[in-house]
Amino acid sequence: MSMTTGSAQYFLVLSETQNKYPVSDLISTALPPSPPLLINENPVTLNSQATLTTYTNNDPTSLACLSSTNFTTLQHPLYPYHSIWIKKTTFCNTTVQAYTGYINISQTRHLFFYFFKSRSDPNRDHIVFWMNGGPGCSSSVGLFMELGPCRVLDVDGPKYHPESWNTNANIFFIDHPVGTGFSHGDMISTTEEAALDITAFISIFFEMFTQFQGRALHMAGESYGGWFLPLFAAAVYDNNALLWGNGWPPINLRSVMIGNGLTDSITMISSYYNMECTPVSIPPTLNISTCITIKSTISRCEKWMQDACIDVFDSINCGAAYSFCRTAIGTPYARTRMNPYDMSHECDGDYFETGCYPMMKHISAYLSLPFMRSLLGVDPEVPQDFSSCNSNIITSFHSSQDELHPTSTKAHLSALLKHDIKVLIYAGANDWVCNWVGNEWWMLALEWSRQKEFVWERLREWYVGGKVAGKTRSAKGLTFATVDGAGHFVISYYRGFAIFFDAFGDCQTCCMSPTMGKIEKVSSIS
Repeated sequence: MSMTTGSAQYFLVLSETQNKYPVSDLISTALPPSPPLLINENPVTLNSQATLTTYTNNDPTSLACLSSTNFTTLQHPLYPYHSIWIKKTTFCNTTVQAYTGYINISQTRHLFFYFFKSRSDPNRDHIVFWMNGGPGCSSSVGLFMELGPCRVLDVDGPKYHPESWNTNANIFFIDHPVGTGFSHGDMISTTEEAALDITAFISIFFEMFTQFQGRALHMAGESYGGWFLPLFAAAVYDNNALLWGNGWPPINLRSVMIGNGLTDSITMISSYYNMECTPVSIPPTLNISTCITIKSTISRCEKWMQDACIDVFDSINCGAAYSFCRTAIGTPYARTRMNPYDMSHECDGDYFETGCYPMMKHISAYLSLPFMRSLLGVDPEVPQDFSSCNSNIITSFHSSQDELHPTSTKAHLSALLKHDIKVLIYAGANDWVCNWVGNEWWMLALEWSRQKEFVWERLREWYVGGKVAGKTRSAKGLTFATVDGAGHFVISYYRGFAIFFDAFGDCQTCCMSPTMGKIEKVSSIS
């Protein structure tokens, strides 16, 4: 089921004039009687591999009650075409409670997820929804390479990660969209189609596991997640009207956090010139004559894309402009041996095998092991050889011009800011593909109530342990920050980067502090 627009929009949107309500007040207010939860009491199978564990409606549904061998099915009367299969699992390390499962959509699409409880205070700590980009790259990359409770750095398998974000938060990792990682079924090709599925999953989970109701939710991700997340977060926020109107507690969405995101693909193309031909982060990579040629195409490209993609969306003309300009401005750098995710290094290994990071190969090998697939409850229909990124999904989304779709991610971010949802955009300074220059440009042009204040705020340095860590500017609710020495996968470069999340997640104004706690730089993440 896809989300439509206009008068036929599936979600009930909160009116701009509607009174705002503190979520804590709603939780404590006597709600109308809730319809009974739909817990299927008939045994089912996941392709004859995992049976269903059930509870009666009188039993409190708790993560502690879940089986470690069988899936439990969760359903919600507001989402008759969605269900969740979830089970306990024991992997990564013994210091954290882990769960895995599938989000099922009309029995034709199945999204795989991991969930880790906080190491500190899972009954009080916030909840983070994390996704990677691609589109079509598994969130196992974020889990095992960046912020998860363990890392797979080499052939020896997972190692304990003391600086995981789950040190102080409960975290979801989603293999999205269908066809990514362990997810399988009928593929989709637009962000709008995916928003309803993610919203249903979050609503069902919070309703079934009442210990998390009212808890702050932060939706975070990187790369193409910068395109997905604004629409997903807006859908979750809008869906609160549907939940509230039917007597269900709303979701306490608190913030959106995007690292090196592709939020504005049009603006990003022009910024490639700045990254490869000027010293904004490192010395210029390309030679003078090549840079002169590239610069001569920029004004033409910007006008063409403005006319065909922004002022009036023309699918054919916009596609032609985007293809020409991306080739003219981006291909010269792509022909070098330099890493597109970290311009300070050459690509480590064959790009199509390692993505420039050998640990990608180790993650795929680890998740291809039969005992791991059995432990996680992976559907046998999923191909045996795990792939971190699915090129077919990337092709499908690009063919549908998803990143050029007239539904603007920036418009959704503006609306979220209007409704007091905090937004953090951070970027490793050495990334080329989703660089900090392009992200700063679209943020400066973002239309919202504090735009002038954000533009007037100077880009200032922020410090860690007395040393410059990057640059930042903030206006109430919106924060931009660069991270010096880091590439596309920012969190991989700094030990203790969880403090970055803690500072933003718990803040009141959500502006970067000029000084923060100790963050130790890692010399290499390969």
